[in-house]
Amino acid sequence: MAALILWGHALAALAFGLLALDALRRQGLGSGASAGAGAARNGLTVACILTALWALAVAGIGADDVAARLGEALRNLVWLAVLLALVRRGRSGSIALYAVYLVAATITAAAGLLAILDTLPLARDALAAIAVLRLIAAMLAAVAGLMLAHQVAVSGGSRPAGPAVRVAIALGGMWGVDLLVAMLGYGLATVPPAAIALRGFVVTGVALVLATRRSARSLAVSHGIVLRFVSIAAVLLYAAFTILLTRIAEHYAGSTVRIVQTAIVLGATTALMTLLSTPWLRAWLKVKVAKNFFRHRYDYRAEWQRFTATLGTPGAGADPLDLRIVRAIADLTGSPAGVLLEPDGSGLAPGAAWHWHEAGTADAALRDHLAASARIVELDQVRRGAAPAEEAAAIPHWISDHAEAWALVPLIHNTSLIGVILLARPPYERPLDWEDLDLLRVAGRQAASYLAEDRAHAALADAARFDEFNRRFAFIIHDIKNLVSGLSLVARNAERHADNPAFRADMVETLKESAARMNALLARLSQHHRATPEPLQPVDLADLALRLAAGRRAQHPVRVAGQGTALARPGRLEQLLGHLLQNAIEASPIAATIDLVAGTTGDGAYIEVIDAGCGMSAAFVRDQLFRPFASSKPAGFGIGAYEARQLAEEMGGRLDVASREGEGTRFRLTLPAAPALEHAA
Repeated sequence: MAALILWGHALAALAFGLLALDALRRQGLGSGASAGAGAARNGLTVACILTALWALAVAGIGADDVAARLGEALRNLVWLAVLLALVRRGRSGSIALYAVYLVAATITAAAGLLAILDTLPLARDALAAIAVLRLIAAMLAAVAGLMLAHQVAVSGGSRPAGPAVRVAIALGGMWGVDLLVAMLGYGLATVPPAAIALRGFVVTGVALVLATRRSARSLAVSHGIVLRFVSIAAVLLYAAFTILLTRIAEHYAGSTVRIVQTAIVLGATTALMTLLSTPWLRAWLKVKVAKNFFRHRYDYRAEWQRFTATLGTPGAGADPLDLRIVRAIADLTGSPAGVLLEPDGSGLAPGAAWHWHEAGTADAALRDHLAASARIVELDQVRRGAAPAEEAAAIPHWISDHAEAWALVPLIHNTSLIGVILLARPPYERPLDWEDLDLLRVAGRQAASYLAEDRAHAALADAARFDEFNRRFAFIIHDIKNLVSGLSLVARNAERHADNPAFRADMVETLKESAARMNALLARLSQHHRATPEPLQPVDLADLALRLAAGRRAQHPVRVAGQGTALARPGRLEQLLGHLLQNAIEASPIAATIDLVAGTTGDGAYIEVIDAGCGMSAAFVRDQLFRPFASSKPAGFGIGAYEARQLAEEMGGRLDVASREGEGTRFRLTLPAAPALEHAA
């Protein structure tokens, strides 16, 4: 406890010393101040110096030493002079008030004189009487100081952040703890060391209150720090009161003192835990601290950091964005619950809910009103009949009849209503003021931008899936068109060759192959289809060409020549050659033969598809042949050559074309030769 007394008063001395240095610096920089302002400033400097010296005396010598007691009296006299200068500066004084100041100064001076008399070599009874009188004078001086500080605070109530009110609040804390110490000393015949230690830390807090200015270069204490300090001070005062009760019980409880003291401690502890766990008390304390210590209700920097942190915490295990938005908006005003109402076809429908149950719907009237006005609706005004008529008419009954429904916050993005958040009533009931409305309006727009961006990302993801589906569908439509063309040729040829058994056998095989290819196309079109990539492997080009030619015999005459082995993916290679062969069939006269020629070169193997059809111009080959959806055929899709080149490049090959209008076309697919690739591997 001695260490706490030392550290608490040493910190107080340091804090008031810094305040005094700052005041001296400001006096050196300031010029042209009025007489009243100069007197208050000079008095404040002297008061800070004397308070620092008093705290040093308590820390270094002891609270019972005459130097500390005289320092306390001188400190109080100068602080009374500071209050008087503030009263005269504000022209709020009267004869009666000046008389109270005179009485307070007299009592304070008497307490200092009694401290001196207490050091004289007098009889024990006389010294005891002087000690009692000194404590009574200290209590009266503290009470008078509290009354005068309250008068200054009330007279400056129109400027809650003004220096006069700040000084009054600070002195109220200092004289309040002085009153507690004097009361304990009078009731217990000695001051508990815990109370003296508490006074040092309270006076340090007083210095922090005095240091809080609107100037950007001065010390600024956040709402959170003041709230914690007030909470700690209240808990310490509560503990001091409990100690006082136990000491009183020690003198008057007789033989049951231990039982009474135990009951006091247990009861006080239970009551304290109950109070600390009450949401209403925390909300009430937060509101009162903001109202009496600060110009603004909210610490906007801290609130905005918490708001953005709540919104911007995605990842595994995190709540969905719409639920985080509801919680972030509710946390701003201390609301214990909220629900998001989202626009739908008929009005507003319930979405994400945070500690809210059984939300209903709202019709288009509320949606249209909030979208047009962007107005935050205070539901208590609606219930009192103080809201605009069109607004009151738009509120559904399930909201107005819900006693805990407190406010409706529209989420506006640009000019669109993204949603509406219904907030529950905070534990400490209070009306919405301009600060609440401004903060909720800005936060609502920020939350709306997050929600709009999230919905835009979802829409883009859906569009990407549709794009992928459309791309696959375009390729598959092309393949279906090839199948239909092949079956049409089979049907036409059947009219002439139906009596030929060999043709009928080829036709059956063609139909089976076409059905298998259609089933494969349907599987590729499915969104659950995930094709297993084929490995590169040696493929006999001549054997593949013969199989393709056999499958097309019922459609068109195809001739195969040459040989070669390439490293390719068999399924992809067959698909690629099928595109080229179908294009050749469609471009050739019915009786014209199409050639499939395989061979090898120095760097690989190749297979050519040669037709004697209509051919293509050089400009078309250069500019449009390998572009999707560009075709020289009236009913063509322009997909075959584009997909053929993609498939060739996937297998490490290349596709070249030579064509002349009226003479035909030669496609050459070049792939790595199997022996060359195996040697390289």
